[in-house]
Amino acid sequence: MPKPDILTEEDIQKLVHAFYAKVNDDPLLAPVFNDVAKVNWDEHLPLLCRFWSTLLFRTMTFEGRPFPKHVVLPLQKEHFSRWVSLFTGTVDELFAGAKAEEAKGFARSIADTFQLRMGLLDPSTLLNLTQK
Repeated sequence: MPKPDILTEEDIQKLVHAFYAKVNDDPLLAPVFNDVAKVNWDEHLPLLCRFWSTLLFRTMTFEGRPFPKHVVLPLQKEHFSRWVSLFTGTVDELFAGAKAEEAKGFARSIADTFQLRMGLLDPSTLLNLTQK
């Protein structure tokens, strides 16, 4: 049976909840979110759903600036790699289609942008990737 694309708010909720369940079980990511940031997931998951809804459906239901909250965390390249890997893997498990591909592209772009702004990524590596 073919997988559906991400078409509804319920699909976004399914993706976000499945993905962050994996983050909470991940030995690299869980300590950052749970022990350092002390995320209240009951409050944070609806915010994350609005964030992805704004990106994928242009609903404009998310207001905020995610970067300042992340820049203070002890994040390294391996955290971003794992985050992207878990996210794209979760998308691939649940969905297939244009919006699913767009979601994975947004995740990679967010990770790259945060790493650039945190000084973890050499800007020339991105230029090399786009020229291939």
